[in-house]
Amino acid sequence: MKMSRKKGGSTVGTPERSRKRVVGALIDQEVSMLVHDLSSMLEVARQQVAVTANAALTTLYWQLGHRVLTEVTGGQRAEYGGQIVSAVGRQLEARYGRGFGEKSLWHMVRFAEAFPSPEIVSALRRQLSWSHFKQLIYIEDELKRTFYAEMCQVEGWSTRTLAQKIDSMLFERTALSKKPEELIRGELAALREKGELTPTLVFQDPYMLDFLELSDTYSEKDLESAILREIERFLLELGAGFAFVERQKRIILDGDDYYLDLLFFHRRMRRLVAIELKIGDFKPADSGQMELYLRWLDRHERQPAEQAPLGIILCAGKKRETVEYLDLDARGIHVAEYLTELPPREVLQERLHRAIESARARLEIRTGVDVDVASSTPAAATRGPKRKPRGRK
Repeated sequence: MKMSRKKGGSTVGTPERSRKRVVGALIDQEVSMLVHDLSSMLEVARQQVAVTANAALTTLYWQLGHRVLTEVTGGQRAEYGGQIVSAVGRQLEARYGRGFGEKSLWHMVRFAEAFPSPEIVSALRRQLSWSHFKQLIYIEDELKRTFYAEMCQVEGWSTRTLAQKIDSMLFERTALSKKPEELIRGELAALREKGELTPTLVFQDPYMLDFLELSDTYSEKDLESAILREIERFLLELGAGFAFVERQKRIILDGDDYYLDLLFFHRRMRRLVAIELKIGDFKPADSGQMELYLRWLDRHERQPAEQAPLGIILCAGKKRETVEYLDLDARGIHVAEYLTELPPREVLQERLHRAIESARARLEIRTGVDVDVASSTPAAATRGPKRKPRGRK
């Protein structure tokens, strides 16, 4: 079509071109939005299919392992059970691939041994993959295995994170591991059934801070600066759910200024968590300072939906008997050591096992009331009637 021209050389029909460009842009935009929405739907569906398939496979692996465990490897057949598993594995592998060979069958048998309850497997299977279970089933200690399984489910650990937690001996470093077995089972049951995270599940001792790469001599300010420089790795060491709030939190009392080193918030516990850093050994006076900070936070910073603030005193060393006599758990205060250099794993393991045995022995000789107080919600034991939470001033 031949275009006519106006004065000045402008083309008649330019409005038509503009209209087409606008329409084309609108179509492109609509196509882009539709592709985005449909892609999201497809990704959600694929994820749901993957979760369903994983749950079905996990159930199948447990059923296969349970069948072999009860009918082949036990009782009178135990002597030649291994030969049967080997022969069955070869035939299944020929039909269904390596995932059902002899080695895999033994994994399934161990799975059924480690998790004898089908109800627990059913509860875990949608959050934990077969790769998760293969790491868990070879943890010999039942309580430790249950701890990692439930924490993995609640905090959504990847298989890599789970391996790191096990390797760093997280269970042995939790306050939970120092409790008598009956109390440990009770807290793990509450975690499984209600998803309740208590301070004893969250707090650790010691904390591994080797990634800070501090020199031989450093001050509390150097320690604080190093933590803030490596805040992401520090949060990973603290555990899932911690959010950084503030450093050097200013607290004013009677015209005097006090400064809290670090303030965090734990989302699942819905508590402020104050952290004080000490480059020396723990001293009883440190607990008095922390208790003052917690009372101030409770009055001025705690929101109506939150629970009472908790405190962690991170120190280079501590005398366990001194900490025990102060009964700090009931006051919402946790004293923990930090390690800027990691000892050999065998040394750390021996040290943690001694600490666990000593703490459990001390708790078990107390009266039932004392044990309950030590394991109850911190701060409630000493404050009497709970006052109405106040908002931020």
